[in-house]
Amino acid sequence: MFSDKLQAELNQQIKEELYSSQIYLAMAAYCADQDLDGFANFFKVQAEEEKFHAMKFFNFINEMGGRVLITGFPDPQNEYDSILDVYEKSLAHEKMVTKRIYKLMDLAMDEREHATISFLKWFIDEQVEEEAMFQGVIKKLRLIGKDVNALYMLDNEMAQRTWVPPAE
Repeated sequence: MFSDKLQAELNQQIKEELYSSQIYLAMAAYCADQDLDGFANFFKVQAEEEKFHAMKFFNFINEMGGRVLITGFPDPQNEYDSILDVYEKSLAHEKMVTKRIYKLMDLAMDEREHATISFLKWFIDEQVEEEAMFQGVIKKLRLIGKDVNALYMLDNEMAQRTWVPPAE
């Protein structure tokens, strides 16, 4: 069983994952308002993925005999300067999430909480993928610049994104 401190941090991570979902849903709404439905799809999928992450923490805490506590969060940002701004803010957010996951891992290691260490390894790998994905889109957007045709093509590519929860 983990400590009260570790349980509180795991509960905080549920909040962070749910907040991430809200951030990405707000980004989807911004993209839809800009008639970039493919990018909107990208962020809707991302929002679903974040809810899945929250539920992984939820289920883990319960499996470990802990108590899940759900708390609120502030309104997400709804206005952006451009689609590039949206992705740059997304990457910055993912880097913050990565730091939180590392903090959780450090705490679990300090407490020699092996079950939590094992659980968190999946999230560390996931964060590497998340940051790389956002960095890749940012590189493409920077290459595109003001080329509306290229933006349209990338928007179509983003419309193809789907996500299926990984098998446990």
